[in-house]
Amino acid sequence: MENHSFTEDKNGGELPNDVIIKRFPDIELANQAQKIFFRELKMLSSVKHDGIVRLHGFCVEGPEMILVIANTSNGYLYNYLENLHSRRILTWERRLKICIDVARTLSYLHHGMEDQKVILNHYISSWNIGLDENWKAKIVDFGFSLFLLPNQDDEAVFLEMFRFGNRDNRGFLPPNIDPEYVKARKLRRESDIYSFGVVLLEILVGGMSYDPIYCKDDEKGLAPLARRRYNMGTLEDIIDPIIKEETNSHSNIRPNKDSLLTFIEIAYRCVAEDQDQRPTIKIVVKELEKALFQVKSLRLAAWDKVAPSPIVAATTTFFKPRSIHHRQHGTCWGSGR
Repeated sequence: MENHSFTEDKNGGELPNDVIIKRFPDIELANQAQKIFFRELKMLSSVKHDGIVRLHGFCVEGPEMILVIANTSNGYLYNYLENLHSRRILTWERRLKICIDVARTLSYLHHGMEDQKVILNHYISSWNIGLDENWKAKIVDFGFSLFLLPNQDDEAVFLEMFRFGNRDNRGFLPPNIDPEYVKARKLRRESDIYSFGVVLLEILVGGMSYDPIYCKDDEKGLAPLARRRYNMGTLEDIIDPIIKEETNSHSNIRPNKDSLLTFIEIAYRCVAEDQDQRPTIKIVVKELEKALFQVKSLRLAAWDKVAPSPIVAATTTFFKPRSIHHRQHGTCWGSGR
């Protein structure tokens, strides 16, 4: 599949970065590409949500199959996780907000659609999470997704086992695919939870799950390594150093450890080997929002400790300062006469 970003101005010229043209191959893997194209067209045409990329149009003419979707001007999550310099843009708070955006969108797909329908994305990954101009995260790919109807009782047999790359001429499964699905071919909501859990771990460690550093001892990638380290009490040793070193711009307080621990706990639960041990997406949303609240509470606590002397020094043009009143969150200063 080819991606091209462009827009057309009023005079017919081309300007970059307004829409993405997704062109599906017409020769190599033609049958699979056709299935992916029409599946994604169906999903994007029927689902409207702020956390899902917008479909502008499509074209099917002869062998050509094209989708026109909104561009995400800040690129994709993987762009930042693969680059140390770019990764510094992702503060801990921004990472939490990105995770919450995706979790809320998954909650809509799993529980919030009309007529009790459910969409399983089947391939949540850092490659498929776009970031718009306001750093809001959007799911941009539905090529491997699946509709579940109410009478399907929350699970379906999904026989299409897609593989990537060329490992011993057999291809390989991406490391964010639910291992229970691989074994039993049962695709459930919990399969999306596992894939999203891998994304949470990538955000935590600041790297991609298929990085050789996580695959050298286990071909399945980051999730099995994280589970082992969690049970050994050493998972914090592989947290992204940028997160550890991050300081608040108004103080020397490091990121709230309670927030990190909340995040680690829910990420670990998401990648449980047994599907029945994984949380629902509603619980995931709640825990991620809790982690964000813990960060914001730390900032408020830091501001509450600011002494009035710098404020007084900054108001030298005032007359003699005096306290107007005192409230729970501090003293209000005004000018005396």
